[in-house]
Amino acid sequence: MKNMKKWLVLGFTLIMAFSLVACSEEGGEASGNEKVELNFWTFGATGYEELAKEYEKQNPNVTIKVKTSETAAHHDALFTALSAGSGAPDLTMLEVDQLDRFKVAQDRFTNLYDLGAKDVQDKYLEWKWNVGENAEGDFLFGLPTDIGPKALYYRTDVFKAAGLPTDPVEVAALIDSPEAFKEAGLQVKEKTKKPFVDSIEMAYRAYLDPAVETYLNPEGELLIDEEGNAVKKAYDYAVELNEAGLVGDFKLWSPEWASAVNTGGFAAELGASWLKGWMEGNAPDAVGKFRVATLPTEFAANWGGSYIAIPNETENAQAAYDFAEWLVSPENQLKSFKSNGLFPSAPAVYEMEEFKTNEDKFFGGQVTSSVFAQAAQDIEGAVYKGEKYFPIHQEILSALQNVQAGGDPEEEWDAAVQRAKDLVSR
Repeated sequence: MKNMKKWLVLGFTLIMAFSLVACSEEGGEASGNEKVELNFWTFGATGYEELAKEYEKQNPNVTIKVKTSETAAHHDALFTALSAGSGAPDLTMLEVDQLDRFKVAQDRFTNLYDLGAKDVQDKYLEWKWNVGENAEGDFLFGLPTDIGPKALYYRTDVFKAAGLPTDPVEVAALIDSPEAFKEAGLQVKEKTKKPFVDSIEMAYRAYLDPAVETYLNPEGELLIDEEGNAVKKAYDYAVELNEAGLVGDFKLWSPEWASAVNTGGFAAELGASWLKGWMEGNAPDAVGKFRVATLPTEFAANWGGSYIAIPNETENAQAAYDFAEWLVSPENQLKSFKSNGLFPSAPAVYEMEEFKTNEDKFFGGQVTSSVFAQAAQDIEGAVYKGEKYFPIHQEILSALQNVQAGGDPEEEWDAAVQRAKDLVSR
């Protein structure tokens, strides 16, 4: 009888040991002092390499290999790896404008709700979090990193010459609607002979970027040929500003545009928070001449930002998630903001003293972070873009550029809609 008990105990112990091994293999989680190596694909200048080293010091059993690429190359390589079913990293950044391209491959990603993401959801802006979900709201593709709230960048010297206020609070109070935006532009044109905004694209994005639905709905159906759609409203507003002579002919990022930013070739830019980093490094003659004010609420929008996702190929899903959650914590978002200008998506950062007192020399000592924090909280909802957002967007921009060159606005619109229909039908 004693021998029987001994074998029963031994058998039960073996079964339990086997079960624990199986669970560990299925979950792919690091536990105890088990060595874990995570491959992390990033793009742009994030400074995540330094934060990864900091995490490694705190977690000696974890090694993180960070690979950084250009934005387009990064997403193309990721798409190829996911399509092949091999070669994807343990963690990856996903740029917000590329996100819908990957949402159609939901089965290739790990649902972060299964790894504990619900516990940190309330730390982030609601609209930012919602963009990272699937349409049903039961699958989370990625944890929020940075965002790109838009504001009005304006030249104080040009505004002063036009007889407009130059204090950010006064500018925001004056330019508090799309109509007031146009009126200020007319005053700049009359007094200085300079365009108000740099390009017809930026005039178009004034109404486009805040729109919850733009070119496509989640079913992939084209929306721009429907009566009263947001895209046509944005198009018409850009045409209106152009016909009033308020739009410059500077293409974003071109040498001519860069020179105009530096020398005051136009009065204002509807730019995202990340634009100030470019200005600080590329417009030496403009130091102290720019300020930032909040936009009219009708123009409140986000432009840019990303998420941290976990492809389901990983064998270390929980370890990857633990690092991602740490990486985008409010405390580390403050570090990323200070080191690389990544604007936080965690509102708690907006109340941190280092954030609230972060004066910008380029902007005459203004604490621009507070302006962008307000802009981030003025955004009302998640914007759906869809898999074919970029090619359709380019067709509308081409139409607007043709209008600026002398084309008929309605003819160009109709032609662009037809080209968009052709794209969707392919």
